[in-house]
Amino acid sequence: MKKTALNQLKQHLKPGQVYRREELAQWSKSVDRHLKALTEEGVLKKLQNGLYHCPENFEFGEAPADEGELVSAFLRSDKYVLMSPNSYNILGVGTTQLYNLRVVYNQKRHGEFTLGGRKFLFQRRLNIPPKLTEEFLLVDLINELDRLAEDREDVLLKVKKKAVRMGRKKLLDAVLLYGNYSTRKWFAVTLNLAD
Repeated sequence: MKKTALNQLKQHLKPGQVYRREELAQWSKSVDRHLKALTEEGVLKKLQNGLYHCPENFEFGEAPADEGELVSAFLRSDKYVLMSPNSYNILGVGTTQLYNLRVVYNQKRHGEFTLGGRKFLFQRRLNIPPKLTEEFLLVDLINELDRLAEDREDVLLKVKKKAVRMGRKKLLDAVLLYGNYSTRKWFAVTLNLAD
């Protein structure tokens, strides 16, 4: 392979990775021309302005970009939590609906964005857990309950029963960190009633 500037740039690309334009600019003096050539060749797929995916090819076609890779590159940060309202179903508190929605709690972006053909709802939050926990999900369920297609009163009753059985300290910490005003108020009343 001839050592052209384009080939040198290709050597830095790893299948399955998502790249921002400015990342690729460190390896190319003509990044826009090279990006155009690489997308025409199919080496890179343009996901959004300034966001590119180097697809991994398998026997049955190209694998889509990993959601975590997409979100990390888009935010330029690993400080986020990616979830779906379907996650609430594991709590066993009466949520049964299935949603075609991916939510990204983060500290930078707010709004709906399409990345790699998939829609993500970015919600800016002051505090973001390092990972999804049962306590976080329970608090977040109460935060988001009015937006869900669930029987509100039934869910609240089951959340109350679950909250009484959970570790009080961890739950209170989650309420204080992740609960909005009305959620904190609801849990304060609920946990006092449980005493």
